[in-house]
Amino acid sequence: MEEQRRVAQVEAAKQRCSSVIGAIQQLSRGSTNITDSCRRTLLKSARAELSFLSRPFPSSTPLSVNVGHLEAVVYILQQPFITGVSRVCKSIPLVPSARSNEHCCSSLKDIHVDIVCTLNRKPVWIIVSDRNPKYISWNRCHRSKGLKLRVEQVLAAARSTLSLRPSSVILFFANGLDNHVRKKLWDNFAASEIGLQFSVFSSVALEETEGDWINVIARSYKDACVLEIDPAVDKEVGSNTSCNGHGSSADSSQLELSVAKAETQVHLLEENAKKLGLSVQEAEIRSEPSKENADTNLGDTFCSIVMGMKQNSFNNRNSESTEPENLSCEGNLVNFDTTALIAFVSGISNGGTKKLLATPESELRQRFKGNYDFVLGQVMSELESPIHVQFGKILYGKTGIICESVNTEFKELVLMCGGPNEKLRAEKLINCLRVVPDTPSERMMSLPTTRKLALKNKIVFGTGDHWHAPTLTANMAFVRAVSQTGMSLYTIEHRPRALTGD
Repeated sequence: MEEQRRVAQVEAAKQRCSSVIGAIQQLSRGSTNITDSCRRTLLKSARAELSFLSRPFPSSTPLSVNVGHLEAVVYILQQPFITGVSRVCKSIPLVPSARSNEHCCSSLKDIHVDIVCTLNRKPVWIIVSDRNPKYISWNRCHRSKGLKLRVEQVLAAARSTLSLRPSSVILFFANGLDNHVRKKLWDNFAASEIGLQFSVFSSVALEETEGDWINVIARSYKDACVLEIDPAVDKEVGSNTSCNGHGSSADSSQLELSVAKAETQVHLLEENAKKLGLSVQEAEIRSEPSKENADTNLGDTFCSIVMGMKQNSFNNRNSESTEPENLSCEGNLVNFDTTALIAFVSGISNGGTKKLLATPESELRQRFKGNYDFVLGQVMSELESPIHVQFGKILYGKTGIICESVNTEFKELVLMCGGPNEKLRAEKLINCLRVVPDTPSERMMSLPTTRKLALKNKIVFGTGDHWHAPTLTANMAFVRAVSQTGMSLYTIEHRPRALTGD
């Protein structure tokens, strides 16, 4: 009888593993919510667990499975408010200073974190527990090192890193938490209940049998306890422990920022003319709109999206008058990079596809030079999936912001390569956006400047990060480069569009 029960438990665990593998494969397919690297890490863990359960082992050996923990991790990743997942089930390395300064980390090299992501537009770490609340002890015992020490180590790690530093640490107890342990977390670490509604059940895993779909697993999380801790607050000593000892680093970043802005201003026209296959002279000729096109129709979808956005009541011509500190009161911000602005006003996005397709190929090749295939691919993409449909869903009711660097670059590009209609749309769009100073976040500027992590992109995306606003972008090479560092960055991907001279 005991052997039969054990076999049944193993088979049930194997079925759960198979369901988890299926759920992982379906995670946010086609979006920037979770990286391929994270998905591979989860699949590797789930398949390793399934392989372990498939091996024969003595009946006297206690059955210990990890599938419940994987289920809980996947369940969290399925929540719609979890974005920008850059790291799952991996360790965060501790810098030497943290290991020497924090007594709880003196013998540690790194700390395991289940999920590094963005929550409520801010970077967070999530620690997941699938243990029975009875076995979650506060102090060290023969079964575990104790929750108190575990939390101390995680918070020490959070304070030790700059680029990966979370604004908060989330503790997710899948099976709940005893009240006395919950009170200990509040008393010692100022933990508080998180104000988010997690779904009660996990996404239902299904299996096809004889042409019908049947329910295999739908685990309940109605007893789950979710707590949040601010690593910058040390309740025991009554102080704020936020690490601000990066003065020299911040000063050098500001100097680097100023130099980069100057270089960008000097070389902008030449660089982008080359990218678009134009000479500077050709770009200058195309920069002047004709008088007869002064009243060109901006386009119905363009105007509809702009009117649906929260309108800017400040004068953007003087960026100092935009009072960016007021943005802290705004709840729904979207940061535009240059690719998003261009896609918004492009003739391709605004009804110009038929005209372009009707133009002789020789004329198009002359106009776009080596970018002919690139532009034609965008035309076909627009016919298949109009980009304004995506923008309308993303931007309705939102406040759009751009940093000064993007404002300058976009205006130069439109002046150089835009047609009269594109110029009119660009002016209309800029007037409804908030222009904010270049204020990249400290954690973004702490990343090394490399070919893939160019300073100009760190400024743009870092400004969005500073205001806790997702950056709308087609620059996925930079997004991937940031993700490879382990940093969680809130972005929204769009398909690229080019200025066509419309």
